[in-house]
Amino acid sequence: MGISSSLEDYLETILNLQKCDHEIRITDIADEMHVSKPSVNRAVNTLRSQGFLEHEKYGKLRLTNKGEQKAESIARRHAIIKTFLTDVLSVEEETAEQEACMIEHSIGQKTTERLSEFLDKTLK
Repeated sequence: MGISSSLEDYLETILNLQKCDHEIRITDIADEMHVSKPSVNRAVNTLRSQGFLEHEKYGKLRLTNKGEQKAESIARRHAIIKTFLTDVLSVEEETAEQEACMIEHSIGQKTTERLSEFLDKTLK
């Protein structure tokens, strides 16, 4: 089942926060993404209903195994694209970060794998 690019951004943000913090709350996500708490609540409810995360009402949240796998996949796509942009095309770091975030939602798994293989061969 596919999810929207917006929800993918939430998963990726939650993964990054989960790696840094012991407890993640709605406020942490809102602050990190520069969005409103109601927006985060809507996204969290959707992700919870799809089995990507667990959330204690008014409390902490965490990715489920399914959510962590999906978020890791998104983060990997992002990293591969950003590496290609910076190391192969010499795109400025900040621009590469922004554009990798846009591209990661549109690129397919096979293309990501091919790009990864290309980077492995090229950047040795």
